[in-house]
Amino acid sequence: MTKIIEVLIVEDDIRIAEIHRRFINKIEGFIVVGSANTGAEAKDWISALKPDLILLDVYLPDMMGTELMIFIQEESPDSDIIYITAASEVNIVKQAFRGGVVDYILKPLTFDRFQDSLRSYKEIRTTLSKPGNLEEESIHLLWNHQKSISSPDSFYMPKGIDPITMEKVIIQLRQQTNGITAEKLGIGSGVSRSTARRYLEFLVSESQARAELIYGTIGRPERRYFPKNS
Repeated sequence: MTKIIEVLIVEDDIRIAEIHRRFINKIEGFIVVGSANTGAEAKDWISALKPDLILLDVYLPDMMGTELMIFIQEESPDSDIIYITAASEVNIVKQAFRGGVVDYILKPLTFDRFQDSLRSYKEIRTTLSKPGNLEEESIHLLWNHQKSISSPDSFYMPKGIDPITMEKVIIQLRQQTNGITAEKLGIGSGVSRSTARRYLEFLVSESQARAELIYGTIGRPERRYFPKNS
C-alpha cells in the first residue's frame, strides 16, 4: 500500500493556507498534518512531525522562507520543499534551486498548477522509493519530469492560449493513432474548429505535434494532426 504523503503548510495568510488545505484534500495520496503562519510555528511543526512535504512561502512575518529552508535541511533533511510564493527575485530563486527545492510556484496559483505539481512530486517519490538501481530513463525523468507533450507548462504559452484548453487538446491528440482533424478534435475538446486549429498549429510550431495533408479519393485533402512521436 502506498504511503500517504504528509504535508505541512507554511503560509502567513490564513485564507491562502486554507485554500492550500482544500486543494490538498482534493488530491489523492496527500494529507495535511499541520499549518503554520510564522517561521517559529513552522519550526515547531517540523521538529515534531518531520513531514514528507512542506509547502513554503518566502515572506513570513518573522523570517524569510529561505532562512527556514536552511533549518529544514538541518532539522528534517528528508522533508521536501515546494515554494508557493509571490517572490520572483533572482537571488531567492537561485537559493531555492541550489537548495534542492522540488518546485517553485508563483502566486496567484490555480488548482491545475497546484495539482500538477503535487502529482509530479508523488511520481518522483514513487520512483525514489524503488529498491536497487534505477533505469536511465527513470533517472532522466527525475530531472525532466514535466518536459513532455502531456504537460502544457513545458513550453511558453502566448496570449490567447489557455493552459486548461491546451491540456484538453493534448489529451485528445494523444488518443489518436491515425491523426485527427481540427474539426473532430474541436468536438472532442468542446471548442470550435477554428480554436482547435489555432491550438494545434501552435503545437506544430513548438514541435509538439506534426501535421500532414491526407488525400482521399474525393474532395479536398484533409489536414490531420499527430503527436510528435507518432
